[in-house]
Amino acid sequence: MKKSKKKNKYFNNNQRSFYFEDYLENNNQQKKSKDYSISDDRVYILFFFFICLISVFSIKIIFLSFQDPQFYQAKNSSKFLPLRRDIVDRNEVLISRSIKTFHAAIKPNFIKNKERFLLSMKINFPNISQKYLKTNLKKNKYFYLKKRLTEKEKIKIWSLGEKGIIFESYQTRIYPQGSLFSHILGQTDDDNYGISGIEKYFDNDLKNLNLIDEPIKLSLDTNVQYFLKKELEKSMEDFKTLGAAGLLMDINNGEVLSLVSLPDYDINFRNDIRDLKFMNKITKGVFELGSVFKTFTIALALDQKIFEAETIVNNIPNKILCSKYPISDIKVFPKDMSVEQILIRSSNIGTLKIARKIGQKKYKKFIEDLNVLNTPKFELDEVGTPINFKWNKCKLETVSYGHGITTTPLQAAAAYGAISNGGYTISPTLIKKSNNKKIKGKQIISTETSKKINSILRKVVTDKEGTASLANIFGYEVGGKTGTSQKYNNENQNINTFISVFPTNEPKYVLLVMLDDPKPAPHLTYNYRGHKIKVNRNEAGWNSVYVAGKIIEKIGPILAINNEEIYTKHVVKKPN
Repeated sequence: MKKSKKKNKYFNNNQRSFYFEDYLENNNQQKKSKDYSISDDRVYILFFFFICLISVFSIKIIFLSFQDPQFYQAKNSSKFLPLRRDIVDRNEVLISRSIKTFHAAIKPNFIKNKERFLLSMKINFPNISQKYLKTNLKKNKYFYLKKRLTEKEKIKIWSLGEKGIIFESYQTRIYPQGSLFSHILGQTDDDNYGISGIEKYFDNDLKNLNLIDEPIKLSLDTNVQYFLKKELEKSMEDFKTLGAAGLLMDINNGEVLSLVSLPDYDINFRNDIRDLKFMNKITKGVFELGSVFKTFTIALALDQKIFEAETIVNNIPNKILCSKYPISDIKVFPKDMSVEQILIRSSNIGTLKIARKIGQKKYKKFIEDLNVLNTPKFELDEVGTPINFKWNKCKLETVSYGHGITTTPLQAAAAYGAISNGGYTISPTLIKKSNNKKIKGKQIISTETSKKINSILRKVVTDKEGTASLANIFGYEVGGKTGTSQKYNNENQNINTFISVFPTNEPKYVLLVMLDDPKPAPHLTYNYRGHKIKVNRNEAGWNSVYVAGKIIEKIGPILAINNEEIYTKHVVKKPN
């Protein structure tokens, strides 16, 4: 029995050993199977990863194949490719272009001797704050030393030989004419987006890389702009004005050949200008322009056949009451004057009487047709909106001679263009038309009435009683109307305006000259109807008209050369 137990015990031990060995063998087989499974998973993951990479590269290749090559070059090429189109004037003179330039940045960790570096900067660039440099050097973080370097500044900084100075290339706009077109072109920001002027208004067009080799051509003439600006600058000195503005426009298609507002500024320097004196007075400024509105009143009266130019208006007093407000003339005029004499002499009361004959309903519609009360449509965002008013008591009377109604000089000039070009409204534009054909808008007066008005405007310049004799420049047949008015928000200051049209027998151009609060200029010698005289007067006839005459003398030959028809018909040899 004992032996039997030992055998069983032995047998049982063998069994335990047997089962243990069997377990290990099975376990190893399972482990190998699991390892094989993990290896397969890794293969699948790697295969999937490579498939994804191939897909990404394939999509990228397809994407690039559909892109304009210029897009790829602009992003990746080391060669310079402009990201904005050029802007040129009507004669293809360059006035705006993108160039490659640099910012200078500092990596403080690479500056070995910071004290020597600070001393070098103090000597070479005293305008850069030492406090700013010290603070940023201590922070040991990347910072900008100076942005928008000139070539001279870049060479100067590079010559310091500091490894910690980094030059970042970027594109910027330069304006070769400096301040000449400052109120028109506007500026771009550091990211190459237009933020004002033409640069902003045509931002998308200027960034169109498909047209990168085709500049945007403006209607402006650089030579005319130069002379207009120079004469206006001189006027500010002669008449001690707060500002001045001028506009030359083709009255047949609305093209603006020159637009100047002073004071101006050099747009190559990115300055934050908030002073209102730098406002674009032609497009943004809203003013009472005074007696220039009398032309509209007379034109409507003639067109409605209420009067003829020779019709005598009787019993014109020097002063009347409208409601409780007195209205008067600044001069004593004859009691009986013809309609054209009322405009030539610039009588407030005479004009008022004519307006009453027209009636408020017709007059209101005519003013609306002239588009002097709406916000102008123009290729700049910097435009003003005339002040709203109600046609209540005495409004017809005061508006008839330009009091109590505001508009922008741009709209006033366009209205004169419509009155003088045969009666068709025009839309001012800064973009050069493909041809010089007349663009006829809505006809607001007849061609016959337009010719009559041009004849009267000519007499304002040539007649003895006219208010614009100083604009009678030989060979150009200048006509026009003066306006002397108080500032809308300051009765102690004047806005003096002269809007001229030439040549009056076949009008081509309208020129507006406006002076902001001019003073008398007793030091000037005027050539007044063939006599050399000095005066101490302050009306538009003695300043704005004088300046317009000087401008026409300078720009007339340029306009004549550019227009053979005007040259052969109207610019003749002056007799001895």
